Amino acid sequence: MGEASERIPNLDVDTERIEKAVREILLAVGEDPEREGLKATPQRVARMYAELLAGMRQNAADHLKSIFHEQYDEIVLLREIPFYSICEHHLMPFIGKAHVAYLPAGRVLGVSKLARIVDTFARRLQVQERLTDQIADFLMKNLEPIGVAVVLEASHSCMTIRGIQKPGAVMVTSSLRGIFKRDPRSRAEVLTLMHTNRT
Repeated sequence: MGEASERIPNLDVDTERIEKAVREILLAVGEDPEREGLKATPQRVARMYAELLAGMRQNAADHLKSIFHEQYDEIVLLREIPFYSICEHHLMPFIGKAHVAYLPAGRVLGVSKLARIVDTFARRLQVQERLTDQIADFLMKNLEPIGVAVVLEASHSCMTIRGIQKPGAVMVTSSLRGIFKRDPRSRAEVLTLMHTNRT
């Protein structure tokens, strides 16, 4: 197996510091942090960030314990894995679905672990392009398959409810590794599987 370690910062969420910052934001926008509806808002926001960014304190390698030796030589694909992440540019969510495929080389990963790996990388301050690459690179390095393909489709609230305000726009990113990058027929096969019979 390839090197499974991933450098994770030793972070505990400083909820008290977040609470103070949120209180300052409320004051800055002209609100009264002491009014009934806002009194608990700083604490709620602190707990929210701890939850949404939990992946910053998780190691994706923890999900590699369910690797099985299996002589399966066709594509393994888990489609439409729901995920959410936080855009690092505006601290607003982007929400979508991940499609993750690999062509095994004698080892397969427990199916739920693919979804957990997506979540671990998604629940961090991210940009979608980097998130897509991180998932693909992690699987290629640690599962050592013949190829990996990752496609993410997501709606970004930083452009649907602010700025250009284009609700319904979906951003698609892909990361192809190994045979799926080198071989056009293999690439076409995996991308077709990802999008066949979808409503």
